[in-house]
Order: sequence, then structure tokens, then C-alpha cells
Amino acid sequence: MSPERRAVYRTARETLDKAISEREFMAQIIKLARLLEWRVSHPWLSIKSAAGVPDLLLVKPPRVIFFEVKTERGILTNAQVAWLRDLGACPGVEVYTARPSMWETVVRILEGG
Repeated sequence: MSPERRAVYRTARETLDKAISEREFMAQIIKLARLLEWRVSHPWLSIKSAAGVPDLLLVKPPRVIFFEVKTERGILTNAQVAWLRDLGACPGVEVYTARPSMWETVVRILEGG
């Protein structure tokens, strides 16, 4: 790919990444996870959940993944950081913060790479 074409692609990708809402991005992750046969849990309302609990729990034995989904500008709260840290300290549990600019990484993670 030429440098000019790469620059156009990068600019377009950055524009799209900034425009997508957290809800829309989470729906994309859920759709991909289900296509790849992951069991998916996402609370519809976080009001009754403990503060900071990650947005998504995905299970496909032997893997367990938690995703905290954010927009490009979204900031992790202290409670979210604490949950991700503590879950990540558990053997075999994978934790990630997913942002639209990380789509290729999310795909790789869910495909097993």
C-alpha cells in the first residue's frame, strides 16, 4: 500500500473510531464473539451491578475473558481499574480494555491469537 493510501486509510479509520458509540462498539464485539461461539454475558443495566464491573464476560473453555469497552475518549474509573487489576491477577483470566481503534486486536483475541 502506498504511503498516500495508508494515510487516507488511517485518517478514515480514526474518524470512524471517534464517531462510534460505546454501545455500538460493544454490539460489534458481542456479534463477533457469538459468531466465534463464545458464551457472552453483558448486563443490560449496570445500575444494580457493583461499580466498575467490566462490561463483558466471555467464556469459551478453557478461556475466560473480561472486556471493559470504551470509546476512544472514554476514561477508566478507579473502580474499573481495580476490577481489571484484580481479575487480571487470577490465573487464566484474561482482561482487556477495548476501544474502536483496537478492533483488529479484539478480533485476534477472540480468534485465539
